[in-house]
Amino acid sequence: MTSVTIAKPQSLYVGVHKHRWWKEAVVYQIYPASFLDTNGDGWGDVPGITKKLDYLKSLGVDVIWVSPIYKSPQADMGYDIADYEDIDPSYGTLGDVDNLIKEIKKRHMKLIMDLVVNHTSDQHAWFLDSRSSKTSPKRDWYIWKPARYDSSGNRQPPNNWALILGEANSAWTWDETTQEYYLSLFTPEQPDLNWENPAVRAAVHDILRFWLNRGCSGFRMDVINLISKVQTYPDAAVTVPSHTYQPGDKYYANGPRLHEYLQEIHDRVLSKYDTLTVGEMPFVRDEAEILRVVGAESRELNMIFAFDLVDIDNVPGDFKFTLHKWDARDLKRIVNRLQRLMLERDGWNALFVENHDQPRSVSRYTDDSDEWREYGAKLLCLMQTTLAGTLYVYQGEELGMRNVPKSWGPEEYKDIESINFWKKNNTMYPGDEEKLSHARHILHLKARDNARTPMQWDASPHSGFTSPSSTPWMRVNSDYDHINASSQLATPNPTPGTLSVHAFWQRALASRKANKDVFVYGDFEMLDMEHRSVVAYKRWSADKSFITVLNFSGGNVSWKGLEGVRVKKWVAGNYDERELGNKGMGGSVDLRPWEGVLGMLE
Repeated sequence: MTSVTIAKPQSLYVGVHKHRWWKEAVVYQIYPASFLDTNGDGWGDVPGITKKLDYLKSLGVDVIWVSPIYKSPQADMGYDIADYEDIDPSYGTLGDVDNLIKEIKKRHMKLIMDLVVNHTSDQHAWFLDSRSSKTSPKRDWYIWKPARYDSSGNRQPPNNWALILGEANSAWTWDETTQEYYLSLFTPEQPDLNWENPAVRAAVHDILRFWLNRGCSGFRMDVINLISKVQTYPDAAVTVPSHTYQPGDKYYANGPRLHEYLQEIHDRVLSKYDTLTVGEMPFVRDEAEILRVVGAESRELNMIFAFDLVDIDNVPGDFKFTLHKWDARDLKRIVNRLQRLMLERDGWNALFVENHDQPRSVSRYTDDSDEWREYGAKLLCLMQTTLAGTLYVYQGEELGMRNVPKSWGPEEYKDIESINFWKKNNTMYPGDEEKLSHARHILHLKARDNARTPMQWDASPHSGFTSPSSTPWMRVNSDYDHINASSQLATPNPTPGTLSVHAFWQRALASRKANKDVFVYGDFEMLDMEHRSVVAYKRWSADKSFITVLNFSGGNVSWKGLEGVRVKKWVAGNYDERELGNKGMGGSVDLRPWEGVLGMLE
């Protein structure tokens, strides 16, 4: 067990003086199809976002990140873009976006857009031109390769890379017209752009300028570390022998020219504006590689989404739809590594446990049963709001929304990744009830659909997401009658000494801002790395220090990690806070199931 040690003052000042608005910002991610529908078509829209700006401002949000609203055939819910400079009619018009930006600025908030430039839709004008002929001037805007042939003369893809959103299939798609394959890492409807071509890069720069000049304040950059591929396109090692196609990320993630491309974006576009930039970077674990992107002097991006925490329950080296046991020790290793890395080497973290590509955090990391859901949601809030980095909150996270019910059949899952996974299992194990039951279990735990059910605004039909007579694009989680924004706003103190999940988040965000010298810019030390249930750490600035203690288990724990320090006052907790004065102030502290407490140290 590790006791708390007081750091020497000079250890405080790694980047502490480098204050930036985007470091202190609370970013709220909106998945627009599921946020709020104002025209009764069952699909969320831009005016729906505008309508809820006061709700977001009141919560404590500074920046709104909107998942793609560009023109799209919606093969992958808008991440397949057909026109970067227009809005899909299902969401509204460019005029609606201009009004949204105006209203956001009126409330002293900012908007960041979702930039998806590793690939386009197969309906984008660039790709329609590219696939029209081998001599098309846009042919080399995408990645085309001739077929390989096996010993029997059967046509095969150029290599053995697996599709990311359907690992039973190849990442290459055959084009009958021109008799070649094109690379499409995610789905056949999402061909990868060829970033080796300077004309492609210039076109991307123009897209950024278009939105920045319109009033956007930055970008979340979708899978941005995949834009440079190893140009020999070699076969991937066989790590999943049961599958024909293999994870190929060694050759398409963080490729040889990634940093050159990111610096070019920075130097030619981003450096001319005051922006927040966050890169989605799956597959990368190498610390030096991360720092090359987010280091304060790197001239690339402000921060990245590291996937370590949301990959905690994946079998290492296998595909996403696998189950891997973990405990608090694993979580501590991840958090400690990323917190210390950015402090010591002058980088910056993006804090998140939930987004549109992940299951609900209260279901994944805690116990989402009716008995424990609120405790788990507040436990995660206490962790997120007391770590260093820019904080990202996903819609509904502030209410403790949870995964879809186990009773839902596979037909309720709308996501292309879920559909492909269920199809793969039915193909591999037809009629095998045990295997298919296990596949359903994995879907329930890990499908992206879990985060995409409509936002639960109130207890009216369809949770107030759309009109009572409309049919929502995706089924509303059936717990909306008691888990919704309206009830939590109306009853911020459901029982004496407690807060609703929403009120708990609201207070925690205000506390984070009031104590930004500690929680945003302060130093960090993880405690008791080997305890299997408790995650505890200390945060401090030049004149204040706090300790966060979190029980990531459903059992009672007496944690003896307070040796060497004394708690001046326990200031927050996810149980009845009238009892905080009874907590141990030194030596040990007793924790109930899923209990989290925040203390000010002497």
